[in-house]
Amino acid sequence: MRFSSGKEFRNWPQKAVTIFGMSGVGKTTLANLLQESTWYHYSVDYRIGTRYMGEHIVDNFKREAMRVPFLRDLLLSDSIHINSNITFDHLKPLSTYLGKPGDSSKGGISFAEYRKRQQQHCDAEIASLLDVPTFIAKARDIYQYNHFVCDSGGSLCEVVDPSSPYDPVLTCLSETTLLLYIEGTPEHTRMLVERFRKHPKPMYYQPEFLETKWAEYKTLNGICDDGAVDPDGFAVWGFEQLLHHRIPLYKAIADNFGYTVRMRDIPSVETEQDFIDLVSDAIDQKL
Repeated sequence: MRFSSGKEFRNWPQKAVTIFGMSGVGKTTLANLLQESTWYHYSVDYRIGTRYMGEHIVDNFKREAMRVPFLRDLLLSDSIHINSNITFDHLKPLSTYLGKPGDSSKGGISFAEYRKRQQQHCDAEIASLLDVPTFIAKARDIYQYNHFVCDSGGSLCEVVDPSSPYDPVLTCLSETTLLLYIEGTPEHTRMLVERFRKHPKPMYYQPEFLETKWAEYKTLNGICDDGAVDPDGFAVWGFEQLLHHRIPLYKAIADNFGYTVRMRDIPSVETEQDFIDLVSDAIDQKL
């Protein structure tokens, strides 16, 4: 959604904003702040992990449990119930299911299985983003919230085409919400890489990008067999490649469909009014 001025946004009686950007820039921080000020908080990652990927996640838990004789007997006799305890702040079940490709003795999964799970995540993320208009209506009709904030995942830029004015996801989001990009800094990017080195985690890649980087990593390390790849080694190397791949995509979304604020401005946002002022200024700066 575009505005003729910051004042028009201020006067918008039922505000709806989709926040996007890299991990750690402040998306969820802002969403939590607004939730405390009676905005409806829609977490895309939570929706993915509960509505669209929940069964896949639990089936994976059960698959692992069946390998343990004690748990296998209990599971087959319906003596135990296995479920995912996913929350807005605890999304590990989702990332754990995505997994990392490579050597199974180091916790890796086959590249074919990895690609399958990546596609499941892609489909789930698109569906969750297309659910935004439905949840805007629910927030107003059921819960009586006037305002709505969509806390998008870091991989939003991977499931859309920001160069196309007809991209279905971006069209949906831009027709119903204001798209707000929180732009990180080079220092933040370096910090993310260092943090990831210490605690590698599964990520989502565009299919073509994944294929290219998987082949490139194997070539760089003289590896022919997919099963010989160190899962954490590829995850760390791939993450840095992924960050540099995503930055121009985020920028293109903001340029073509939304507005940009800077990460360094987020800590000064302490109230709902501070947020409204920040967005209004971003609108005026783009005029």
